[in-house]
Amino acid sequence: MTIFRTLAVLLLLAAGTAGAEQAPISARVTPLMTKALGDYPGKETLMLTVAYPPGAVDPVHRHNAHGFIYVLEGSIVMSVQGGEPVTLTAGQTFYEGPNDVHTIGRNASLTKPAKFLVFLLKNSDEPVLTPTH
Repeated sequence: MTIFRTLAVLLLLAAGTAGAEQAPISARVTPLMTKALGDYPGKETLMLTVAYPPGAVDPVHRHNAHGFIYVLEGSIVMSVQGGEPVTLTAGQTFYEGPNDVHTIGRNASLTKPAKFLVFLLKNSDEPVLTPTH
């Protein structure tokens, strides 16, 4: 199973446990690139897009990576443990570090989609996403 398929499965499984009263609305993850970094043995970059349908919510998780997020369209709400939630619109950015727990990740709108670009710098042997409780 590829890293991207693993990420998509983890997001879907974790989202399925949030809010048992209604079916979860899941993000669509599209892989763009993975590149081993020869100058930094054991490190790789991973680039992907995440499309949030209206009302989409991510499960609480961590990446064990440096994560750089750039909003392409719509509006999203992001936060890491100990931080304040921020609402981001197209052209704005967000960062989460390798020790951060991503506590809030959702579409700010219940009627409009949102899409963002994610660039991760991570250890090659680390999973892309680890659900946390």
